[in-house]
Amino acid sequence: MNLKLSTLALAACALAGTAQAAIFTVTGDTTGAPTYNRAVSDFSALSGLGTSVAYEILDFTVDVSGNYTFLTTAAFDSFIFLYSPSFDPMSALSNGLTANDDLLSLTTSGFAFGLTAGTSYQYVVTGFDNGEFGSFSTTIGGPGVVTVVPEPETYALLMLGLGVVGLAARRRQRAIEA
Repeated sequence: MNLKLSTLALAACALAGTAQAAIFTVTGDTTGAPTYNRAVSDFSALSGLGTSVAYEILDFTVDVSGNYTFLTTAAFDSFIFLYSPSFDPMSALSNGLTANDDLLSLTTSGFAFGLTAGTSYQYVVTGFDNGEFGSFSTTIGGPGVVTVVPEPETYALLMLGLGVVGLAARRRQRAIEA
């Protein structure tokens, strides 16, 4: 997942009875992102126009099974894909669940899809053809909370930070003992 996770909103609101709905919004930018040959919308073949399209991935799970809606608005002709349990850009036809291009306009893509709690999903934002890239915003709404799965690089950075804090504490303790 290379999304720049500046989360715009994560809000829960009460519905009828004890049911809850959550709305999750992230922004990103595919400019300069890795590229791949994307699938066509039914995953039957690789695209002849999107042979080297920049993409961003959102790895996530949900805590409640049910129907979720996905809406991406972009500064370019966006194309979105949902994969599970994994997405491999070298094998774009594998594990595809659903896709959409041009829901409301060239710059808006979306769909509704039933998700299962605890399952790993990858939401891929890309362009229709090789020249389509830029900033985008994605909103996911449904009965449960969307939880982003951190990248391995995020864990590595966390471990590095904890190591630096531990080292500083150790040096401080040695200075006090001396």
